[in-house]
Amino acid sequence: MIHSLAVRAVAAWVLLTAAAFAQEYPGKSVRVIVPWAAGGSTDSIGRILAAKLTEYTGQQFVIDNRAGATGTIGHTLVAKSPPDGYTLLVGSNSTFAIAPHLYKTLQYDNDAAFAPISLLAISPQILSVHPSIPAKNVKELIALAKARPDALVFSSAGPGSTSHLATELLMNSTGIKMVHIPYKGGSPSAQALLGGETMLSFVDVITALPFAKVGRLRPLAASTAKRSAMMPELPTISESGLKGFESSTTFAAFAPAGTPRDIVARLNKELVRALAAADVKEKLFNQGIETVGSSAEEFVAYNKAESAKWGKVIREQGIKIE
Repeated sequence: MIHSLAVRAVAAWVLLTAAAFAQEYPGKSVRVIVPWAAGGSTDSIGRILAAKLTEYTGQQFVIDNRAGATGTIGHTLVAKSPPDGYTLLVGSNSTFAIAPHLYKTLQYDNDAAFAPISLLAISPQILSVHPSIPAKNVKELIALAKARPDALVFSSAGPGSTSHLATELLMNSTGIKMVHIPYKGGSPSAQALLGGETMLSFVDVITALPFAKVGRLRPLAASTAKRSAMMPELPTISESGLKGFESSTTFAAFAPAGTPRDIVARLNKELVRALAAADVKEKLFNQGIETVGSSAEEFVAYNKAESAKWGKVIREQGIKIE
C-alpha cells in the first residue's frame, strides 16, 4: 500500500514538473535547423515562422542553416540534439519522406529519431513543357511519350528531388519512359526547360506562372490534389486522367525524439496559430507556398502515407543514389 502511494506520488510529481516546464518553455532562445542553404523555400518558411514564434513567445527563434548531403546533415544534427525543445528542425519531404528510401545508410533512424510537430505548408509544382512540344494537355503528353519511348528529356532539381520523383511517379503511373537530366537546383532546371535543353519538367508554381503568361513554357497541369490557388484555371494531373496522382514539395517541423509532449503541444499550438496569421499566409503565398498546419497525429499519418508512396516509386523505378 505504501509502495503504491509512493509510486503515485512520484508519477504526480513528474506530471506537475513536466507541466510547469512546458508553461515556462521557452525560457531561452531556440535554434531552428534548416537543412538547406539560405534563400530557398525551406529557409524562407523557417525564417517567417521563426519571426512569428519570437513574437508569440518573447524568446528568440534563431535560424541555423546546415546544408549538405541533400539535407541529411541538418537532420543528423537535430536527431543527435538534446530532446529539450531548444533545437528544432524545419524539413521538406525530400528528406523526411524520400531520402530514407534513396540512401543505403543514414546517420539516424528516420522513423525513430524525431518527434513530429506539424505539417507546415505545401509548394505546388506545375507539369510544364517547352512550347516546341506538341502536347496541349497531360493525355497528349502521355500519348507522345508512348509513341516515342526514351525520346522525351526531362529536367529536375537533382536526383531525389521532388521534381525528379514527381516525374518518376508520372512514368510509374503510365508506363512511359523518358530520359532524366538532373541539375543542381530548381532554378537551373527551369532554365534548361526555358532554353529548350530539356522538353518538360515539374516547375514550382511561382516560377512557372510568369513564364507561362509570356508563352515561354506551356503549363499542362498542377501536381497537387487540389488546384493551385495561384493558377486556379489549370487542372490537376488527377483531373487530367491520372486519378489520385499527387506530388508537391511539403514542409514540416520536428523536434528530437523524446522531447516532452507538453513542449511539442505548445510548439504545435503556436505554429498552427502562426500559419493562420494573415501576414504569414500572404508572405508565403507570394512565394508560391500554401500554408497548412496540422496536429502532430495528422502529420504522422500523412508522412506514413507519403513515405510509402515514394518508397514504392523508388523501388519500382529502380532509382538509386550512391
